Amino acid sequence: MAKSGFVVGGLIGATAVILLFAFIIVPSQEIGTPDLITSNGHNTIFGDETSFFAKKNLTLIELFEKSEEGVVKIKVVRIGSQGAVQGDIGGMGSGFVYDNLGHIITNAHVVDGADKATVTFLDGSQYNAEIIGKDKFTDIAVIKVSEKPRLLHPLEIGDSSLLQVGEQVAAIGNPFGLSGSMTSGIVSQIGRLIAAQDSGFSIPDVIQTDAAINPGNSGGPLLNMRGQVIGINTAIQSITGEFSGIGFAVPSNTVSKIVPTLIKEGKYPHPWIGIVGQDIDPVLAKVLDLKQAKGFLVMTVVDGSPADKAGLKGMSQTKVIDGKEYPVDGDIIISVDGKEVRKISDILIHLQREKSVGDEMVLGILRDGDFMDLTLKLVERPDL
Repeated sequence: MAKSGFVVGGLIGATAVILLFAFIIVPSQEIGTPDLITSNGHNTIFGDETSFFAKKNLTLIELFEKSEEGVVKIKVVRIGSQGAVQGDIGGMGSGFVYDNLGHIITNAHVVDGADKATVTFLDGSQYNAEIIGKDKFTDIAVIKVSEKPRLLHPLEIGDSSLLQVGEQVAAIGNPFGLSGSMTSGIVSQIGRLIAAQDSGFSIPDVIQTDAAINPGNSGGPLLNMRGQVIGINTAIQSITGEFSGIGFAVPSNTVSKIVPTLIKEGKYPHPWIGIVGQDIDPVLAKVLDLKQAKGFLVMTVVDGSPADKAGLKGMSQTKVIDGKEYPVDGDIIISVDGKEVRKISDILIHLQREKSVGDEMVLGILRDGDFMDLTLKLVERPDL
């Protein structure tokens, strides 16, 4: 199978750059040490003023003042088998208040394997937190403070589908442990696909931004200029390991779909197709005698999967051209529920946005020069 292959629902190919999750490792003795942070004393907005701020773009200063109290620092401790902190190391990330019940959203990789989590609010107050649910497939987690703080400041969740490339955004978090730091930039692109940490799958529909994201920013909000959360800052792409202008955030619409189930059930069941393949590029299009370089070539169909039961066919033959092996058959997916498929991300975004376990999905395929539709019934994604 080609190295550039994809599992539908997951990226398995290698990449020439490093995808770094913006999570900082800190000495364990710092865990639980409160920050000496003083609020700027701005008033909470009530009544008509809330609607006013929701309708207009804010300045960066207004945006920070509106949002800072809803952003928290999260410190975790991981206990080894001998009862000692593993390597005398803990970890630190960011999060933001989701509701008045004390639920806080962060990244799954921030709290993964944590035996203890501590949340620090803007005023320096600290609370122990329990992990309510996490989803490694989208890198989203929900934690809840054990004692409800006197005053919580939930951040409004926006609609990430309305984002446009070039739109100004801001990230607030705790890079390198520096609490309440804000950076700004633009939406560089939408609909990106990045590898999910330790899951074998990928996260679709991701927002790319040039707002600086560094270790410690993981789990913090990416905000539009109306003060709405439109993403969770998750990772950077870098050759050197330092921020180089490419950061990624899980979109807020994914948050809105996943989080209520995490709060209720502790996990989220993702739909799954069960195929491995690769995008049709110009070279492969020429090999397969296709007029256009678009679509997704099915190379392997997982036994017993929805794709297998629906009758999808994978690659069975290859040929060598200039010393390189190419597939010469296999179904080519060209549409999903009537929407054109140009590459794998089109399938994954549709699954993420529109589909749930138990739903049916119609794949338009090209097989041996003939067009046909196949209907799949989606089942829960396996934990690879």
